[in-house]
Amino acid sequence: MTHRIRDVMSPATATVEPMTTVTHAAELMRERNVGDVLVAYDRDLFGVLTDRDIVLRAVADGRDPDDTRVGSVCTPPPVVTLTPEDTTDRAAELMRRYAVRRLPVVEHGGDLVGIVSLGDLAAAEDPRSALGGISTAAPGH
Repeated sequence: MTHRIRDVMSPATATVEPMTTVTHAAELMRERNVGDVLVAYDRDLFGVLTDRDIVLRAVADGRDPDDTRVGSVCTPPPVVTLTPEDTTDRAAELMRRYAVRRLPVVEHGGDLVGIVSLGDLAAAEDPRSALGGISTAAPGH
């Protein structure tokens, strides 16, 4: 069953500027219990920083997270986005095409309003599936 993105997205997004340190972004991820932050300057979406980006593009390269800026290790532009009115089918298509697990959600005016993950799609389409069950489980369980 197809859903609208507004019905399955996570509305509370964490956003940092490109000059933010990787350490600060990681602390924000921990505080919010999320695996990504959107990287934006003013209203312009610059990229997406995931926990995987931190590991592979900063830590594994021996970069100091206190000196490394998220703009240099995040998934770079152009960032693939959805609108709240898009469908979960469209999200799955874009995730497949671009090999990403998360897509920022923006209003037509460019305002960031949320993010949708592969887990969100799994929970919406089949909450009894393994990924759907994992995605709906309480953190730490």
